[in-house]
Amino acid sequence: MALIHYDLELVISSIITAFVLCYLATLSIHQLRVRSRQNKHHKMFLILSGFLLGLAIWVSFFLVILAADIPNTFHFDYGLALVSFLISFIASTFAIWTTVLSQLNLTRLILGSILMGLGIAGMHYVGIMGLLIDNHIVIYQPKIMIVAVLLAVCGAGLSIYVSFQKKKKSMPKSIDHLIFASLMALSIVGMHYTGMLSISFYEDLEYRYEFLLNSNHNLILFSVITMAAVIFLISGLIAFLEKRLDERNRQLTQANHDLANQAKQDALTKLPNRLFLTEYAHQLFSEKNIHAKKSAFLYIDLDRFKAINDVFGHHVGDRLLIQLANRIHKYLNSNEKLFRIGGDEFLLLIENTTAVLAQQVAERLQQIINEHFLIEGKEINISASIGVALFQEHGQNLQDLLMNADAAMLKSKHQGRNTYTIFNYSDELLKSQNQTKLMNDLYKAVEEKQFILFYQPKFTAYSHKICGVEALIRWQHPTHGLLTPNMFMEGAEATGVIIQMGYWVIEEAFKQIQKWEKLGISLFPLALNLSVVQFEHKELFSNLERFFDQYQIDPSHLTIEITESTAMHNIEMSILRFERLRQMGIKLAIDDFGTGYSSLLYLKSLVIDELKIDRAFIQDIECNSKSEIILESIINLAIKLGLTVTVEGVETPAQVDKLTKLGCQQLQGFLFSMPMPVEELEKWDLKYIHMLENE
Repeated sequence: MALIHYDLELVISSIITAFVLCYLATLSIHQLRVRSRQNKHHKMFLILSGFLLGLAIWVSFFLVILAADIPNTFHFDYGLALVSFLISFIASTFAIWTTVLSQLNLTRLILGSILMGLGIAGMHYVGIMGLLIDNHIVIYQPKIMIVAVLLAVCGAGLSIYVSFQKKKKSMPKSIDHLIFASLMALSIVGMHYTGMLSISFYEDLEYRYEFLLNSNHNLILFSVITMAAVIFLISGLIAFLEKRLDERNRQLTQANHDLANQAKQDALTKLPNRLFLTEYAHQLFSEKNIHAKKSAFLYIDLDRFKAINDVFGHHVGDRLLIQLANRIHKYLNSNEKLFRIGGDEFLLLIENTTAVLAQQVAERLQQIINEHFLIEGKEINISASIGVALFQEHGQNLQDLLMNADAAMLKSKHQGRNTYTIFNYSDELLKSQNQTKLMNDLYKAVEEKQFILFYQPKFTAYSHKICGVEALIRWQHPTHGLLTPNMFMEGAEATGVIIQMGYWVIEEAFKQIQKWEKLGISLFPLALNLSVVQFEHKELFSNLERFFDQYQIDPSHLTIEITESTAMHNIEMSILRFERLRQMGIKLAIDDFGTGYSSLLYLKSLVIDELKIDRAFIQDIECNSKSEIILESIINLAIKLGLTVTVEGVETPAQVDKLTKLGCQQLQGFLFSMPMPVEELEKWDLKYIHMLENE
């Protein structure tokens, strides 16, 4: 057996050569990291990286052979030498492909390490097989071979891992490249020199058992072929999986793109929807877009579209919307874009326009919409109300422009429909907007209980003594201050918060009655008003019973006032509910009598205690004999039915004298007292009692 010695200079040369080639491969790999897969130079850099790294492995091997003290003259089998290079090139290329193109995970790290390590080892031992030495044979030591292969795999894995970790820590690129090139070069050269330890050179005469020699050689040949086959198999598998992954990614990208488009597109008309409008407006209103300063928003709402759905069916209504969208779209100019923002509402956005041109477009739209539609053999005619808002003049953001265009459209509706209106800041529109904002604030007001109760006393007509109080709700708005019911009650009924408000008022009234009963303050009965929603609410009686159980007040100290229109809303149900309230011991009153459309015949069916006459009957009672005759008739009728008559809105002494002569029993109005908080009421009551006693 011949021992192997090495030339130190050639050893150093092999290490430097491996480092230089690995460094060049690193520069090419860096280009792969910074370029996307769609880049036209992507494949070129991938092949170049694999070629340089494979060349580093291949050249280093031959330098190691040259550095070794081979016992005799030698030469190479060129076919096997070429195969060894192909193995290193293919393994390097697929290893780089596996680890560089995506975020490095454990699976990719292991696959890349195995490919790179097997590529180095495969190249080495195929190269050894191609090494032909005169009168000598090569004998392999399997244990050291295994160590060499593991060294190549682990070294390659460490190089790849450290390279990615340094990349994450944002080190300078030059240092990153040097570290990767150094580790990879040491892995390559280390594997080659360790691989050389696994072989021994024997002269032919020293090895007597030729069959053992052949079996050993065949075993090594089989191992090398198997290793190469594994490399090609793994490479092919990775290529197949990568191709499938790319296809899946393309499909997923396309699906996400389609979903994103669908989210911004109306499903029925295929027009861009409100979400797309938001993004489009954001770009339109950017400082760079000069055309935004001359934009107009035309809010289109079809007139009586619900009737078409009810008469012809929703499928006809849907087809009408589709035909309408297509018809308008055909007439759009390059600076006009149509959106469907919901139901039968569309928005036409015009860029780089003027108010005059916007009006002309609105007129053109009405002509287009007024042309009849033919759907399923039915000729359908429809019109539209249009509101126009101009950028900057009527708003500087999408929300304000849509709100103002909508307000202008509603004004077109009120003007008889089938017309257009340019938005203007009239008092009515501002009032409508303020009302909408107040309705939105009501939810928070109910949650935070921003309401308080004011109390307005009632007085006897003859002695002017207090004979009860009426609880009136007020809203202590954090911004607008104290608001009266006429400013928010309609909104409360429209939003449904009137239910919570009403039960809060009832409970506060129970608390106040309980307190006055304990203090001996006689301001009873305490009257409170119920809206039609509250009066017809299914939980009214259960809540009243719960309050009676909780506060233990005298039911006769409570009066519930129902307006005439509320009582007449469903007279049969009102009769039953009045009887139920009377059974609970509560006093009942009809408020605002004479303002509705009630029949006097129903007064005998309603179990009530008090009739409150609206202030409209006494405004001109001093000079209008007809008002006096009507009022006298109502008072006489109520007294004969056993009802207490109260007149609201008394403001002058002359009204008091006239009402007293007509037989009115109770008076209420600003002449006697304004509504006031409970603290003021209690103090005022004491002063008023002392004043009457002194008289």
